Amino acid sequence: MPKYLISFEKGAMDHIPEGDLGEVGKAAHAVCQEASDAGVFVFGGGLSYDDGDVEHAVVDVDGSVTDGPYLEGKELIGGFWIVDVPTRKAALEWAAKTAVACRCAQDIRKFGGDPELDEIV
Repeated sequence: MPKYLISFEKGAMDHIPEGDLGEVGKAAHAVCQEASDAGVFVFGGGLSYDDGDVEHAVVDVDGSVTDGPYLEGKELIGGFWIVDVPTRKAALEWAAKTAVACRCAQDIRKFGGDPELDEIV
């Protein structure tokens, strides 16, 4: 089955009052559990940026290191899930549930197939 990345940008949840974050976390975990129970959850999590210990960077082909996820920009993924579902429609349904739980829009991207890589894994 195809795998899809469901993600949101860093800062997408900044509009949520701090007192509501626990409720949002519970709702997101409930959708995650539902996806796991349905057998489609592969992996997911939030990405750390503010703990002082983790810094994002780009390592170029010449070995140079630049802060940021892209050399030309500063867009960052705030969190993501990977689901293994039969159709794009099914991935969109999971993204919709995630959007409601996290109270922010979700981006969805299909992973490209690579038969050689599949053999390695």
